[in-house]
Amino acid sequence: MSTDVRERASRCFQNVFPGLPQGEIPHASMASLAAWDSLAHVTLLMAIEEEFSLTFSPADFQELTSYDLIIDFMESQPSHG
Repeated sequence: MSTDVRERASRCFQNVFPGLPQGEIPHASMASLAAWDSLAHVTLLMAIEEEFSLTFSPADFQELTSYDLIIDFMESQPSHG
């Protein structure tokens, strides 16, 4: 289950950040990735919402600023879509 979440989330990251090497995705964050600006953040979280059939709250948008935080959030959900 966890592997599926990570693979699906990684595909969302690849779609939003096509130049990001696959091996760097697990280390990606707004702080470390110059391309991860506010527009890319909204685009990424919308892609994840669509992929997992869920809706993030405004607070989630503020807090989910790294791959790890997004994965932790997704794995804490009762259903991954």
